[in-house]
This record gives sequence, structure tokens and C-alpha cells, in this order.
Amino acid sequence: MRWRTLRCHSRRLHLVVFSLLNMSLLAQTPVVGAPVSTPAEQTTTGASTPPHEIDSNIKLASGDLVEVSVFGVPDLATKARISNSGDLYLPLIDYVHIADLTVDEAQELIQKRLTDGGFVRNPHVSIYVSESSAQAINVLGEVARPGPYPAVGDRHLYDLLAAAGGLTEKSNRNVSIMHRGNPEEKVELHLPLNLAEDPKNNVELHPGDTVVVQRAGIVYVVGEVNRPSGFMIEDSTLTVLKAFALAGGGTRTASLNGAKLLRPTASGVQEIPVQLKKMLHAKVPDVPMVRGDLLFVPGSPGKGLAYKSVDAAFTLATGVAIVAAVP
Repeated sequence: MRWRTLRCHSRRLHLVVFSLLNMSLLAQTPVVGAPVSTPAEQTTTGASTPPHEIDSNIKLASGDLVEVSVFGVPDLATKARISNSGDLYLPLIDYVHIADLTVDEAQELIQKRLTDGGFVRNPHVSIYVSESSAQAINVLGEVARPGPYPAVGDRHLYDLLAAAGGLTEKSNRNVSIMHRGNPEEKVELHLPLNLAEDPKNNVELHPGDTVVVQRAGIVYVVGEVNRPSGFMIEDSTLTVLKAFALAGGGTRTASLNGAKLLRPTASGVQEIPVQLKKMLHAKVPDVPMVRGDLLFVPGSPGKGLAYKSVDAAFTLATGVAIVAAVP
């Protein structure tokens, strides 16, 4: 009797274990036609975190580097850059035009192409954006390496300028910042010679911003000066007296009272009289010069004749002295 009882309990225990094993196997076996959990609901061994998340409301654009994956079909995973025409090549379905679509819209389009072609049943497509032109900050103008730079984390102006290789020698250190959301509201900054001493201009930048480092203007000094040339406007200021000094000052035949500032305008060249002699004696204020200005210092005919007479007299006197010295 006791033996029968033990056998009965043993049989029940085997039935329970067998039922548990069947339930475990059924749980691991996918059911045909049953909904498949998405990658967000499951954890895949070795899955990597996307390097850069993008707002799903921002549209994709040419030049974006994207990673496309199809859940359960690793052979269809693709990492490529959207072409200039806005197309992306994907295995099986060829080129797909996804530019100007949001990430969600692009995912739905690829899923539809896979379904309509009979390639994958109930596909679930995920798109991650590694590099986005819309999310980048463009640094243009007088920097060593102009171009787009990823806006990952907190980015400030000095960080982007350093990433772009710094300013060139032709820069006038004036910087314009335009925001993508409000391009008409332009921020104008003037950078100091030592950025570390003046951090107030190290403003925060946002994805889609454009930073333009302006080129320094050139002004010209010609005529009766010792070193006629073009000179760069540094630190946004260059006056008539400074340009005149850079040109080595006037020659001995220069007519300082007849100097003129020639300034190109939309209606033609404007002639501005410059009282250079009075400026040198601080009797009139100095005049700032702008890009393209030309300072012309004419010669004085009277001074030219006077110096020629003096030179001739000196030459004649020297010649007479030499002849008189000859026995």
C-alpha cells in the first residue's frame, strides 16, 4: 500500500515537471502570425547604443549618415550616407528617397517597401542618425577648416573655433552667428586677441547654427608715400593716420593738404577731402577707413620744382668745387 502511494506521488511529480518543460519550450518557440516584440521591448546581446540620437521631428537631409537595421534580419543592416539626390541604397529594395522625411516617416516607407516586395514579413525598421547636417553647426569663413561640426553635448563658440583649426591671418575677428530657427536675428561678436582673457563672447551654440568668421577688409594708400601698398583692417579699426603711417609717411614732395579718400559706393566712387596736414597736428579728428577705401596723397608741383632746383644747385656747386680743386 505504501509502495503504491509512493508510485502515485512520483507519477504526479513527473507530470508536473513535464508540464513545466512544455510551457518553457512553448514560451521560447515563436508562433506563426503572432505579433513579434520590437527591439525596444527586447534586449539583444551585443546591441550597440546609437552614437547620436536625433529628434524624430527633424527631417532627414542629403549628407546625413544613417544606420538602418531590420529587427531579426541582421543581413539587411546598412550604414550609409544619404546622397545629394536624397536617396539611400538598401539591400533588396534598391534606392529609397528619404530626404525631407522624418525618421518615423522614413522607417514606415522602408517597412512598406520590404513588405510590398515580399522580402520580410511584418518588418520592423529602425533608423539611427550618426551624423546629421541639420543637427550640425556650420563654421564658415576665415577658419583653417571650414565645414559642419557635430553638435554633441554642450557646444560653445570657442570650442567650435578650436575644432575648425582657429582663425586665419585674414580674419578681422568679427563673428556672425545665425540661428536656424530665426535666421533674421543675427548675433554679431568681436573676438579679443586672447580668447582666454574674455570669456563673455564664448556663447552657447545650438544644432543648426551657422558661424561665419569675417575676412578683414583691405584699404590702399597710393601716391606720394614711401611704401604705397594695401593694408589689412585689423580689429575692425584702421584710420587715415594709421594707414598713412603704415605707408611710411609722405615723401618730401607730398601735398598733404590735397589728400583724398576715394570710397567705392553703389552710385560710384565718392571723393572725400582729407585734411591730412591738420590731422598730423591734431587740429581735426582722424577719419576711420572702411573696406575698399583708397587714400591718395598727391604730389606738389611747387615742391617738386623747388627740390629739383635745390638738387640742381647742389650738383652744380659740387661740380664747381671739384673743378676748382683740380690744379
